[in-house]
Amino acid sequence: MKEEKQDFFKRVYQVAKQIPEGRVTSYGAIAQYLGVKSSARVVGWAMNASHGDMSVPAHRVVNRVGLLSGKHHFEGTNLMQQLLESEGVIVKDNKVQNLEQIYWNPCEEL
Repeated sequence: MKEEKQDFFKRVYQVAKQIPEGRVTSYGAIAQYLGVKSSARVVGWAMNASHGDMSVPAHRVVNRVGLLSGKHHFEGTNLMQQLLESEGVIVKDNKVQNLEQIYWNPCEEL
């Protein structure tokens, strides 16, 4: 089971690495792309486990309404928001403001 989980996490990371700078996607969109639509929470666990790997842009993955639901897994108080804002993403009250315009759907893009 552990090997299966690691394999799934690697697949999640491969998708996350494709998210363009200045864009965001959701845990559910990645899960759907991987064919396991009901596994958004497991995608979140993968993002949380990726924080030692700077090549995985975990800050670009938000919940379905644009909330920075994983922000407490980043070092510092507002690191997730700061990383997004450095890419031009507008964040207010822990929520991506222009989600419709910058949303990246791997099912449509990959």
